[in-house]
Amino acid sequence: MLNQATLDKLHALRLTGMAEAYQKQLEEPEARGLNFEDRFGMLVDSHWTWRENLALTRRLKKSKLSAEPCVEDINYRYPRQMDPSTVRGLTNSQWVTQHLNVLFTGPTGIGKTWLAQALAQKACRDGYTVLYRSAAKLFRDLAQARADGSLGRLLESIARTDVLLVDDFAMAPSNDEERRSFLEVCDDRYGRRSTVLTSQLPVESWHVQIGDPTIADSILDRLVHNAYRIEMNGESIRKKKKEAAAESIGCRS
Repeated sequence: MLNQATLDKLHALRLTGMAEAYQKQLEEPEARGLNFEDRFGMLVDSHWTWRENLALTRRLKKSKLSAEPCVEDINYRYPRQMDPSTVRGLTNSQWVTQHLNVLFTGPTGIGKTWLAQALAQKACRDGYTVLYRSAAKLFRDLAQARADGSLGRLLESIARTDVLLVDDFAMAPSNDEERRSFLEVCDDRYGRRSTVLTSQLPVESWHVQIGDPTIADSILDRLVHNAYRIEMNGESIRKKKKEAAAESIGCRS
C-alpha cells in the first residue's frame, strides 16, 4: 500500500518518468541491493531522460518535419558535387548556436530537401525549435494571417523559432505582399536565429525572382552573407531509385 501511495503521488506531481523508474525498481530484485543514493540517482536520471524525450517529441511534431531524414543516414558517396566536409561540419548544430544560415541549391531530385530536413532534425535533437514550410505554404500562411489580423502573432512565433526551413524558395516570382512579408521574416531573424533555404535556382537568380530590387537586396543581404552555401549538381536520386526499382521488378518477372 505504501508503494502504491508513493506511485500515486509521483503521478500527481507529474513525475511520470520517476514513477515509471520506481515501479521498475520494485519489480527488479537486484535493485533492492543498491544503496539509497544509487537508487535515487537512477530515479532522477530516468525522469530527466523521460522529460527530454517528451520535449523532443513535441519539438519534432511542431516542426512539421518528415520522420525519415537524419544526419546519420547521409550518403556522402553519392556524386552530387557537394563538399562532404562542409556538410559533416554542420551536423553538430553549431551553425544554429551562431545564428548562421544554410542555403541548398541544385536540380530537382538531388536531395536538397532531404539534407536540409536532416540538419533541421538534428537541431531538434540538440534542443532547438524548428519550423519546416514550403515557400508556397509559408506565403499562404502569411497572407491568411494578414487577412485575419493574426500576422503579428505569426511573425512573432516565426521569429522565436531557432531554425526556419523554407523549401523550394524562389520557384516562382514573388508578388509585392509576399516579398514584403518575407522581408519582415528575414529582418526579425537576422543575427538572432538561423534560416535554411532550398532552391532549384542558383542564389544569383533569386534577385530576379523576388522582384523589387530594393527589397530583393534587403532580403538577400540578410540571407546570404552569413550563410553556408551548399551547391549541388548531378543525376536525380529519385530517378535512379525508380530505375533501380523498375529493374528489380523486371528481374523478378
